[in-house]
Amino acid sequence: MIAAASLFLAACGKKAINSSSTGFWDHTILYNLSEFIVWLSKIFGGYGMGIIMITLIIRIIILPLMIYQTRSMRKMQEIQPQISALQKKYSSRDTATQQKLQEETRKLYAEVGYNPVSGCLPLLVQMPIIWALYQAIYRTDVLKTGSFLWMQLGDRDPYFVLPILAAVFTFLSSWLSTKSQPETNSMNAVMVWGMPVIIFFTAMSVPAALSLYWVISNAFQAGQTLLIQNPWKIIREREATQTAKKEHEKARERAVRKARRGPNR
Repeated sequence: MIAAASLFLAACGKKAINSSSTGFWDHTILYNLSEFIVWLSKIFGGYGMGIIMITLIIRIIILPLMIYQTRSMRKMQEIQPQISALQKKYSSRDTATQQKLQEETRKLYAEVGYNPVSGCLPLLVQMPIIWALYQAIYRTDVLKTGSFLWMQLGDRDPYFVLPILAAVFTFLSSWLSTKSQPETNSMNAVMVWGMPVIIFFTAMSVPAALSLYWVISNAFQAGQTLLIQNPWKIIREREATQTAKKEHEKARERAVRKARRGPNR
């Protein structure tokens, strides 16, 4: 999806934007965004730092949405064994059985308050931002020709450092978000291993400024996951809950056996 979006972005308008640009997209969105990045660049010492700061600002703005997604993902993780049990119970491929599976799955989602759409929201929100950022840099001469460390922001990273870092942080973020799951499946494996590959090859073909955005954004995401959804903490809590549940069941069984023996025995 990201790779396809990048190809789509590359086909968008290429006319330079400036104060004379008109229209909601070119003037209201792109021109003001580019001016804001230039302003940040002057404050923080360079166009690369301007990209980093706008990335952090964007991540902070969408943080509530990401927290909502994180909490929804945790709910999904906790009910994954029940989902697997339903899939085994209704494994037949006939229409009636599959409808029953969908019905029972919806009931389970409703019980825990899980919204299946929640996982897509952050991506849907970020795609227009990536689009706008790409266009603002590519169509603003001062940003397109600006430099950061060894790179021209409007060109690809010649040493592929940013694509590699983007892939590494994408892997780390995905791995942390799935590590605490009580069960693993092929879809998780695809996300953990497939997304970094997609990000790497996509970052190789887009301006370094966009690769820099992915590096900072995914590094932020990894740190956010450690703070909000620390997998080791979740695993410890789950194990403690399971231990307490087992102890409670044992105590209940002892109480039942004692009651059966009677008060004088």
